[in-house]
Amino acid sequence: MNTLRARLDNANLTIQALADHLAMNYSTVQRAVKMNEPPKRCAEEFKEKVEAFFASHGLEGVNGWSKAATNDQPEPQQEEINQDIELENPMLTQEAMKHFKLFRNPFLNDIRCVRDIYLNEDSRYVLAAMKDVSRNQGILAVVGDSGAGKSVLRRLLLDDLHNDGDISVIQPKIIDKTRATAAGICDAIISDISSETPKRSMEAKARQVERLLMNAFKGGQRHVLIIEEAHDLTIPVMKYLKRFWELEDGFSKLLGILLVGQTELSGRLNERNNYVLREFIRRCMVVEVPPLDHDIEAYLKHKFERSGCEYSKVMDDSAVPALKQRLQTRRNQSGSLVYPQVINNLVAKAMNLCASLGEEKVNEDIIKEL
Repeated sequence: MNTLRARLDNANLTIQALADHLAMNYSTVQRAVKMNEPPKRCAEEFKEKVEAFFASHGLEGVNGWSKAATNDQPEPQQEEINQDIELENPMLTQEAMKHFKLFRNPFLNDIRCVRDIYLNEDSRYVLAAMKDVSRNQGILAVVGDSGAGKSVLRRLLLDDLHNDGDISVIQPKIIDKTRATAAGICDAIISDISSETPKRSMEAKARQVERLLMNAFKGGQRHVLIIEEAHDLTIPVMKYLKRFWELEDGFSKLLGILLVGQTELSGRLNERNNYVLREFIRRCMVVEVPPLDHDIEAYLKHKFERSGCEYSKVMDDSAVPALKQRLQTRRNQSGSLVYPQVINNLVAKAMNLCASLGEEKVNEDIIKEL
């Protein structure tokens, strides 16, 4: 079978000569030679140009393309591409680690202390809003897509509150938040702020919760209820949250409420969609964890620096614009998936491909081939 590699070797022709004829980047052509298949988005055009290249040297063309490259493959929908990127969690290969002289994976178990966390202006604002609700007993919903960094901000908040020492955190531990109840939240409050056993009746639980919160508040201790995966909460439970928040001592609220959830939570907190929740919605501030559209390079520099590697030795100047373009969610480019976890996954795949091709750095063409 005459593969592209075999035809070049038999004719003593180089990949660089083929790349020059095709007016394409060397790494793209090298990958086509190695995999014996043309770039997905211009398969037929690529094969025609390869045939013309061999014909110009008086040689037969390639008749042994891989089956995956027999037809032009239409450009896939961006939403599908980005969903795949988001769900995958690729590991850096040993080859890539050696190629870039890394001794620690920058994207695996990467948050070990506060200094490992990258904060831009937007994430600092979200963190400040979370602290304000914890300290002044408001209601806040932090919304972000999967991999946006919500849990990291929550962990940073918990670290700050622990260091301050005057705010107690209450976190219901039920795994399935769709089964959370008002009684379960009462049990969580009682267990987290005291050593008392929760009462059996709902009336007794409510009185016990109010008494414990009141006594702690008079002693200078404040409390915040933090619920993760809050997009799974039922409407009745969200209505009950407003009643927990209404517990007060004079003009001071006894309990702050912080909800952390994915983008579905925004829809749940839309008064047009859930008018029955209007009392809670009108008192709840919603902040979104935005993508890192303008901070990709700064984020990656921080990541590589914390792992003992220089950004400039891994990423080419053309890589970041290509990353941003690759992570647009719609053809009109009005959406973005430039979130930390998604960036980590895509860059890890790019580094693996770069090492396998023998390229010095990750560049625009490497990103486009993913």
